[in-house]
Amino acid sequence: MIKESTIEKTSLPVSWEMKIFDDVINFSQIGLVRNNKEQSLEYTYRYLKMNNINNDNGLNEDSFKFVNAASEEVKKYQLLNDDFLFNTRNSFELVGKNCLYKSDYTKPTLFNNNILRVRFKDFLFPEFAAYAFSSKAIIDNLEKIKSGTTNVVGIYYKSLKYLEIPIPPLPQQKQIVAILDKAFAAIDTAKANAEQNLQNAKELFESYLQNIFENKGDDWENKPLSEVCDLIKRGSQPKYTESEAGEIVLNQKCIRDHKINLSVARKHNTNKKTINKERYIQLGDGLINSTGTGTLGRVAQVRELNFSAFVDTHITIVRPKKELFYLDFFGWALIYIEKIVQKSGEGASGQTELSRKVVEKFIISFPNEMKQQQQTAEKLDNLSLEIKKLEAIYTQKIADLEEMKKAILEKAFKGELTSAA
Repeated sequence: MIKESTIEKTSLPVSWEMKIFDDVINFSQIGLVRNNKEQSLEYTYRYLKMNNINNDNGLNEDSFKFVNAASEEVKKYQLLNDDFLFNTRNSFELVGKNCLYKSDYTKPTLFNNNILRVRFKDFLFPEFAAYAFSSKAIIDNLEKIKSGTTNVVGIYYKSLKYLEIPIPPLPQQKQIVAILDKAFAAIDTAKANAEQNLQNAKELFESYLQNIFENKGDDWENKPLSEVCDLIKRGSQPKYTESEAGEIVLNQKCIRDHKINLSVARKHNTNKKTINKERYIQLGDGLINSTGTGTLGRVAQVRELNFSAFVDTHITIVRPKKELFYLDFFGWALIYIEKIVQKSGEGASGQTELSRKVVEKFIISFPNEMKQQQQTAEKLDNLSLEIKKLEAIYTQKIADLEEMKKAILEKAFKGELTSAA
């Protein structure tokens, strides 16, 4: 039970009432039980689960599973437009996700047993209730009533029924919903434009990188990595114990966005004599994720080295011949190889390993002249820097728009969006 509400009753307009959840619903119901083996894209009825509720409390209709059900079950669990859906059991951050079901889908859609379906009394406009569950005050109160273990958390009805909801008269509810709909539509349009600009910036750089390596001159060479590297070697998997005072060991999680992220590296006590010195990274080394799903094929280059570290067995070190490469150019060439590998299917979903023999056959393109390599690398570095500035601007704009939504919602549920009192 919520002992203290974060909603300030005294700040509400005089025409508003504070009601608990149990007093505003006509009907509530937990959904249909179907395990994973009983779900398939080939079955008859859409089956709404937690992943069909977006983080912004919208309905995601792109990833439905399907189930079979008896006619009595279909009648009992079929969703209707304006049904309010609340995720009651899942991981901590996903419990409490909710949405108002609105769909043009004409066949029955059933819902999962971790979802609570609610229908409100006539004095509570469903769209107003859905907005209320997006407000900070109610989200804060929902956080207080989550309970469970590390892996499974729930918000159970015995606590949910005492959740307080500020409710104005029905005409004001509809007025507030109309104002929020209009404001949020404008914000969503601005956000979509910012997201498209962000994507355009990324694609601009991808196009530039591709143009350099696909429209190379006659003075470029194409060689397998095996012919232009002093070392191509997977890392070590020694016996060691984790220790904050130990040595840094890079793993596949450390390679992301073509950078080395030390925050997710491990430190281990180990005997240096048991680690081949070739497995310690050097300045200019290329690192390739060689195992895993989702991370397979990612690359990064050691461009700065003010620490000592070796790689574990999930990473392949690719050490270029310094007499052949301006090292920063080698890093960009490696990024281009990563993109070719991804397009060709190497490192695709389902594949779990890139062997050394596979890596050795990767083809790298490079100008013979070191000066041209340097000039190319500097152009890529400068453009990458400018693109990152643009990405930061658009990312911040998206975050600001989300904050604007929150601010408008807060005003709405303090009664500050309508003139009526």
